[in-house]
Formats: sequence, structure tokens, C-alpha cells
Amino acid sequence: MAGLVLKQLSDFGDFSHGKDLTEILSLNNNEQINSVRMSPDGRHIHVVLRKPKVSLVTFDKYERPQLAPNQKKLDLCVNVPIVDIFYLEHHGGSSSGAAVVAVVYESGKVEFWKFQECKSGWHLLQTSQLCNSPRARVVSVCACSNFIIWCEERPPSESSPVPSATRNKLRYCVCRRDFEVKETAVNLGGVKIALHNNPDFTVVSSGEYVHLLPDLKSKPLLNISKFFLSWSPRYDSFTVSTTCKNTPLKKLSAKESDFMKLVIECLGYLSPLEPPEICSFSPTACGGLLLLLSTGWLCLLQKDGVLRQVYKLEDNCLVNYSTHTSLGMYEDTLALLMGQNLHLIDLKCGRELEKIVLMSEALLYTNRADMCTPHLLSETGLFVVVSRGTDSRDCSFRIKSPGFSTVESIHPGALLVEAVFEEACKYYQQRSLSSTPLTVDSLKKGGRFQAPISLASILFSYLSAGFKQKGAQLSQNGGGGCIAGQDKLMGSLEAELKALVSLEEVKGTLVRGSVKEVEAVCESLVEKEVLRLLSSPELDKEALLYLNSIFSIFPSEGWKAAHSALQLHYNGEGFLSSRASPDVWKTVLSAGLSSSPVASLSLTNGGPKHNHSLKVDYFTNCKAKSTSSTSSATLPVFELLCRSVFHFQPSWLPRFLELAQKEQGSTGLGLGLAASSWSFSGGRGGDCNESNVPLYKRALCLLSSLNPDRDQQQDLEVELLLVSGRPNAILQALRILMSKKQWYRVTQVAQKCCKQSPLLNKEIFTILLCEVAHHRDLDPYLDLLWTLCPEDFTVTTILNLVLKNLPSPNTPSHSSSFLASSSTSSTPAPFTDPHSTQLTIGLLKPLLRKVLQRETKPSQRYVDILQSPSFPPPALPRQPTERGGSVTDPRADSDLCNNITPALLAETPEQQTCTQTAIQRQRVALPANTV
Repeated sequence: MAGLVLKQLSDFGDFSHGKDLTEILSLNNNEQINSVRMSPDGRHIHVVLRKPKVSLVTFDKYERPQLAPNQKKLDLCVNVPIVDIFYLEHHGGSSSGAAVVAVVYESGKVEFWKFQECKSGWHLLQTSQLCNSPRARVVSVCACSNFIIWCEERPPSESSPVPSATRNKLRYCVCRRDFEVKETAVNLGGVKIALHNNPDFTVVSSGEYVHLLPDLKSKPLLNISKFFLSWSPRYDSFTVSTTCKNTPLKKLSAKESDFMKLVIECLGYLSPLEPPEICSFSPTACGGLLLLLSTGWLCLLQKDGVLRQVYKLEDNCLVNYSTHTSLGMYEDTLALLMGQNLHLIDLKCGRELEKIVLMSEALLYTNRADMCTPHLLSETGLFVVVSRGTDSRDCSFRIKSPGFSTVESIHPGALLVEAVFEEACKYYQQRSLSSTPLTVDSLKKGGRFQAPISLASILFSYLSAGFKQKGAQLSQNGGGGCIAGQDKLMGSLEAELKALVSLEEVKGTLVRGSVKEVEAVCESLVEKEVLRLLSSPELDKEALLYLNSIFSIFPSEGWKAAHSALQLHYNGEGFLSSRASPDVWKTVLSAGLSSSPVASLSLTNGGPKHNHSLKVDYFTNCKAKSTSSTSSATLPVFELLCRSVFHFQPSWLPRFLELAQKEQGSTGLGLGLAASSWSFSGGRGGDCNESNVPLYKRALCLLSSLNPDRDQQQDLEVELLLVSGRPNAILQALRILMSKKQWYRVTQVAQKCCKQSPLLNKEIFTILLCEVAHHRDLDPYLDLLWTLCPEDFTVTTILNLVLKNLPSPNTPSHSSSFLASSSTSSTPAPFTDPHSTQLTIGLLKPLLRKVLQRETKPSQRYVDILQSPSFPPPALPRQPTERGGSVTDPRADSDLCNNITPALLAETPEQQTCTQTAIQRQRVALPANTV
């Protein structure tokens, strides 16, 4: 099959003074030739010379050679060094076919020249000054879109003190000016500073981006040389990148023009790193940049900031910035010219298509008329890379075969075979005691390593279209035994081979596909991987870390994959269902290999009985311990899914917990609600075992570590606590609602949860009765609360609770939960304040009547309560009370109850002012009966 060769396009005979050009290029001396530039159409060659004098020599190719002797050349002999020359784009006008070139001097002066073949050749349009300061020195320049961008050195003023060595390196700035090419002039806009206080940068234009690369020849500061910037004038943004990381370090707005402020956050990260140096570079047409690193890697910096490794030079090829190199990108082909070796590389897979050895050094360039084909400039002429034909007389160079033909190099079978040998090289090299490096050629020819050879043969045969036909022919010719053995081997490897080929197809799709195709492939891959991992009987540490990385890199795709793997269905009415298999749920609900920062927390719900302080340590504990763990900690599967649900469907989180608890109970993966612990301190029961941490505690700890909005977090906490169905959790949810003063919600939760168990009913009613004793916020819901009174509660029990929790007379009035409130006066007033929060007997009357009525054998002491008159009794005379010791007789409880006359229960709240003081003074004599 035909290879790739070079075809000569010109020997400089069609250029003006072509012999002089050949003589200059044959000098091959960097001390004499500063740079060589080609026009986009390939008709003009500009050579900037250093010696014997600084000069610019131009060689032109005329369409009508007879006009050449009469045309003016662009030859300049100057005393100021020439920084660079570049062509300016035309934006309409009658002179759209004329070439305009800018010659920029180190002093900041710029000359605009225009070439018109039909007139006088080159003529000067105008001379301008780029820089504002006459003392500025231009070090690099380029043109991007309609901007001229340059980096200039600004020396310190004479009045300023002598700068330090570090400050002396940061005396440069990057500037820009708009330009517009007219018929007879070039209009320049004002100078705008894009970056200041920066080191010496080489500005490189590529599409709509400008890359700022450190100049290694100027010996920059150590940390500054470790990164480079990409600037988008259109989007007004900077990207900080380094050659040792595939993704950009930071993206930020270009509104901040101070260099140190831009990169100060990256210096600490870069200080311990040793990134490879950039030895050569070349812009691409799509905004990217080709980089040849000192490690021998040829990389492509894409316009989104991703650095992609494409091709690795041989180990014995040493690269530095002084090595003669030239780079070029031509659609899907990369050209690397290093010394006299031209490497043609497939951009998609990084495979070397051809290696051509030249007779002399050359320079790669791009011809605007044929941008898909590599062009070269050498001392003998201009050349282009073409496919080898039957007539090779035009080929002036030798061809060196890389070992595979061009067609085979892009065949999937050849790629897989080569990948097998490369992987085998790494495997054997790691286990070899010899310091001699292994290569693919040594594996192929050595004969000692049969495994990669056999596997490569199997792969090649499997991918060959005529494999089965060939096997059938051999079977007919008497080779049935051999073929039967091969068929058996192929049958056992069929699944692995299909997976390997599928993987290569996916890689090809990711490289060649559009953005939408890549997104579709990523979504499909994530879905398959998540389903595979969740269907595993047991996840080891590596698999769990891999699953975490999937959800971290592809959060949206991971959520969709989890939704599909669990087969979740939400009916819109608060019900979430799943049709996933029990094995999948077993993997989801597993606690993990080790105690995670979430699962290992010692959680405390509730608190001691009747301890009504709302300053709960539970969430503080949880958040503190979750924050102390690193954000990159590996989460168990359940926590990972909860985090994904919270990010994409926060309202589903309680329903997801409810579904997980249901699946846990149905599959026997943990203790059900019947085994729930009533230990308020978390010191006993199954909750303390790390492998049996309740799911709601795991979800709560994860929620606290996500730092959501405070109101949203509390609402979700209440929902999760209630969904758990555990008594301690329900009590904790009630306390949160009471702290937020959501009394209607408190009563609804109490009414619903009191039906679960008598013990829970007793706890809820006790808490709410204590709240009633402190403030009047629950008065609109008293009728509902009295229906929740447990069956075993007596009047004595109720009065004991009320009297124990009445606020002290000296306590200031508050309306918050669990805080006492009473009169602000030290001496109780005979009548209640209309705005007082003091509890009265009139408010308790319906509850006491209800309790007395349902007693099977009511006590005769309370029978007069039921026969209270409908009119209030006369007020008792005010007499001073004797101060004495408190009543310690247990019968004091009965005496107090006997003192509650029927008339007292019949009083309205406004009529109870006289009796209120007497109750307050006697409550200290009541024994605190155990509830």
C-alpha cells in the first residue's frame, strides 16, 4: 500500500532573487537568522537577519514574472532589532486581495506595508507607535482577530528606588490595540492594558485565544515558569494551566488585571511540582496550541483548557528549547519536525503514520489554499506531503517505514494488537530485574514472551472478517482438530473480546464524535457502570471509590443512572416506589467496608425524659464530625445516593429514606421498627453498633455535611425524623417544630404519631402538657390536645405535671418553648394580668372533667367537681398566710385536691384571679410523683 512522501512544489526559481534565498537558508546558523516567516498564501518569504546587520529580506513570488524587475522589494536595514512580522486580516474593502504586513520593532515602532503586484509591489502605508511610553521595550507581539497584542517591558522610573530581584522580573505588561485595515492606512485604537506586573511572556495567537507562555530564555522565576495563561479577549477571561495537569488550574475573569492577584492562589499548589518545560509550540486554527514538552510528549492544549497527550517520542530523543523543532496541525494529522526527522501522527489515536528522514533541516508552514496538508520550507525549496505514487522522481527524501502500513495503522485490529504489546511492556518492565528498557520490538522479536504474541494473534484473528471462512476451509482440508481447539479457545474468550472491542469503539466515538454524541456516550457508560456496581454482590474498597468518582465527575449522569438502576417511580402524591431486585438494595444499604465518617458517629436523639431544653447537641455533633472529615472521603452507597437525591430532587429525600427502610425490612438487612431502641442517650440498644446504624441517622449526618439552607435543612430534618418512625426521632422532630413555633404542625404530628404506641402517646402528651404550662401559644389547639390524653393518666398525674412545670414568679415572661413565664412582680397580684401567660384552672377544666368521667370508679373526693354551680362563688377574704415549713406528708396531695372546689372548676379565666395566688403558694408542697 502507498505510503506518504514529500513532493517538491518550488525550488525558489519562481521567487524574486531565489538564489539569494537559497544561500541565506543554507547558512543554517541561528546566530545569523533570527526568524523566517511565510505569508498565508505562500507567495512571500520574510527572513529576519541578525548579522552582519539587523535587516529584513523579503522574497516574493509573482504571478507575472515579467513585472518582477520593476517592483519594489520589502528590504529593510535598521539599527533597532525587529521583534516579529505578521499579516493583518482584511475586513472588506476594495483592497481585500492585497497583503498588509506589520513589522514591529523592539522600540515599539510599527510599520505597515502593503503588497500590490499590479502597481509597485511593496509600499509603506504608515508608521505608528504601539506603546504609550517611549522607554518601553516590546518583547513579543501577535495579531488576534482585530487586535494587535504585545508584551512590553516597562523600566522603573528614575525616581523610584531600586527594585528587588523578584520585582525586577515582574516589570512587564500585556497590552492590546484595535486595528482596522483601510485602503490607504491602518486605523489603530487606544492602548488598553490587559495584564500588568507580569513576567516576560511570549504572546501566541490561536483563533480567538491568546496564549501567554513563559520565555525560558529569559530565566524567569522558578514558580512563575511552572504555568502559563490562556486569554480570551472575546469572553474577557483568563485560564491558568500547567503542563503537569490535564485540566486547567483556575478560570477567572479578566477584569482583574494584576498578575499576582490572578495566580496567587495557584502558587502554593505549584511549589512542590516540577512540570516539564515547553520546548516548542505552534498555534492551531481552532484556538488550541501544540506543545512539545521536555519529556518528549507532544500535547494538544484545547481551547477549553484541557491538555491532551497525543504522541511520545522515543526515549533516546532528548528535547530542550534549543533543539531545532517545528510543529503543525493539519486537521486530523500532526506534523512534528525534529532535527531532520519528520513525524506524521494521527491526532485521533496518537499513532505514527509515517516517519520521513530529510536531508537537511526545514520549517513547517500552513498554506491557506490547502490547510489540510503539511507544507515544508527548506534550503532547497518548498515541499508538500502527498501519498506515494508510481512516479517517485519528485521525491528528494528517503522514506523510513515505521513497521506498519498506513492502512493498517488506522485499522482497529492493528490498534488493539499494538495496545496489547504496549501493556505487556509495562507489565514485564515492572517485574524485570534488568535496567534495560523493554520495547514493543523486543517483545515481538525476542521469542521469550509468548503471552502477548498469542493474545495479539487471537485479537487479530477475531477482528478479521475472513476468520470463520478460513476456519471452514481448513476444516475441509483436514485441519479440523486444530480448528476445534481454536474454536474452544475463542468461545471461552468471546465475552472478553467483545468487551475489549466495544471499549475501543467507545474510545473512537469519544475522540471523533460531536459534543452531543460524547454526552450520549458518557451517559450510557455511566448508566452501565452504575448498574454493574450496584448489582455486585459486594463492593470492595476500589469499587466503592470508583463509584464515588463516577458521581463526582458525572453528577447529572450518575443521578440518572441511579434512578434507572433502582427503577424509581414517583407518582406525584408523595409515594416513591422501586422495582429493583433485592440484591441491588442489599448493595445500596450496605454499611461499607469500614466505618465511614457518617456511620461511625455516636448520635443522640431526644434527651433525658422531661428535659425540655431545645439546645440539642445532636446536629451540632453530627455537623462537627462530618466537617472534620475531608470532603473527598469515600461515602457508602446509601449516603452517595442520598447526596445525589438531595442535589437533584430534594423533596424526594424523605420518600427515598422511607423506601430504603421498607426495602431494608423486607429483605431482612437490618432491624425493623420493632427492635428500635428507646435509649435517649444512645448508650444501649442496637443503634450504637456501627453495622446497624439506623438509615435515618445516616441520612441526617449526610444532610448536615452538605450545608444547605438553614430553613430547608430543618424542614428536611423534620421529615426524615418523622419518616423513620422511631419514637426518639419523632420526639426530636416535635422539639424542632416547637422551636420554630409551628404549633399547627406540632398538633398534626402529635395526633398522627400518638396512634403508634401507648408509650409514645404518653411521651408526646407529657411534652405538650408541659408546653401548655409555659405559654398560651397552644390555647387554640387545647381541644385537640385533650383528646390525646393517655388512658392511664389521672387527675393527680396531670396536676403534678402542671405544678412542677409552672414558671417561677420571678421568671420574666417569654413565649419561647420550655422557658418559664409569669408575672414580673416579686409579689403575686390578686388578679391576673389580661396579657399574662399564666395557666389557669379554667383552661384545664375540660381535661380534668374528661379524665374524671372516664374513670371506672371515680373517687368521692372529686364528685363535687362534676356538680359545680353555674355561677361563680364569692371571693375569699384576703388574709395573710403563715410562713412555715413545707408540707412533707404524702397526704398533702389529697388535701390539695380536696381544696379544689367545684366552684373553682366552674370559674372562668377572668374569675380565677383570686385563687391563682393560693395555687402558686401551695405547689411547692406537692411531692414529685414519678411518671
